[in-house]
Amino acid sequence: MNNATPHIPVIVIGGGQAGLSVSYYLQQQGIEHLLLEKKTQLHAWRDQRWDSFCLVTPNWQCALPGHPYDGDDPHGFMVKDEIVAYLRAFADKVQAPIREGVAVTRVAQRAEGGFSVDTSDGSYTADKVVVASGGYHQPIMPTLSQPLPSSVVQLHSGDYRNPAQLPEGAVLVVGSGQSGAQIAEDLHLAGRQVYLAVGNAPRCARFYRGKDVVDWLAEMKYYDMPVTEHPLREGVRDNTNHYVTGRDGGRDIDLRRFAREGMELFGVLEDFDGESLCFRPHLRAALDEADSVYNNINQRIDQYIDKHGIAAPAGQPYQPVWQPESERTRLALQQAGITAVVWCIGFRPDYSWLQVPVLDGKGYPRYERGVTPVDGCYFIGLPWLHTWGSGRFSGIARDAQYLVEQIAQTTATEPLARRA
Repeated sequence: MNNATPHIPVIVIGGGQAGLSVSYYLQQQGIEHLLLEKKTQLHAWRDQRWDSFCLVTPNWQCALPGHPYDGDDPHGFMVKDEIVAYLRAFADKVQAPIREGVAVTRVAQRAEGGFSVDTSDGSYTADKVVVASGGYHQPIMPTLSQPLPSSVVQLHSGDYRNPAQLPEGAVLVVGSGQSGAQIAEDLHLAGRQVYLAVGNAPRCARFYRGKDVVDWLAEMKYYDMPVTEHPLREGVRDNTNHYVTGRDGGRDIDLRRFAREGMELFGVLEDFDGESLCFRPHLRAALDEADSVYNNINQRIDQYIDKHGIAAPAGQPYQPVWQPESERTRLALQQAGITAVVWCIGFRPDYSWLQVPVLDGKGYPRYERGVTPVDGCYFIGLPWLHTWGSGRFSGIARDAQYLVEQIAQTTATEPLARRA
């Protein structure tokens, strides 16, 4: 009886769009590999998004390898079910060798070279390991959530689905990044009283001077800029995404307009004293800074249009439609009728299973274009891994092709039969 540990030349950890993209190119190179997915291929899109979720980038930017968007609305924004269908068609096309429901519990270097990969269902050895599990692993629930009354329902944005999921009454949304702003809008449109604790997220226009801002930035080659040429360099990876929406055909998200319509805005939530929520008095500054980013992006588009003599409708700087008359820093929880809190403050990565010296002191991976300092260990699918599109459908193909080219240089290949 042979109890030898199975050896796979390349093991890809994660079966989402990043892992599938790597599989697509590995198959082209004839490199034997295996994808390990602790849940199911599409679980993040199917199970961790709210019901009204849609893309914030236009459909034409969906360009997974060998699987461009081919629908009849390239400038529209796919909703949740359409996104899942698009990814399912991609998975069906790739036919990756994958084991679902298998969690990787430990990856370590072997003295004789390569890696040992322990899982919830057996162990493997591998010459190369590609980490394609993303960076959004652990929902952030702050210690501030603990002293709130047990009668208040608390959800992380990853668990929010729709307004009917929450008890009747007012809702406090904490955080104004992409998720927070869109969830606040979802509740607001449903007629719920919303209190929004605004953070430092920037915003951008949906449409400007006759086109989607994404179309302009693509024409300006912004999405081709590598992180090494960005003014912030690797620091751009820490930036909060601009809030905007593709809902109902796409529009701006203007928190000032929400306030004019009855949503109550506050600064960053800092404390709960047993009776009142306490906020930082920086709402006006946060709104002004978000609008400044909005206008600066549009100004760069203006400069591009002028430089190239492009005929386009006139543009105007954004003018605030509402200003906070005062900075309220306290809100009595019971008096405000708040029965639920949705925490929209992000996720943190968890690579505790990766026992390979590629993480920095904060537990974040170190790499250059996905290639780590340890030979044979790679990352893919992270924001600004190489370009803006690295963590999105628009840039994964380029990143996956590059990594597989690196892998192929030192990996033996043989023809692989394509799965039916």
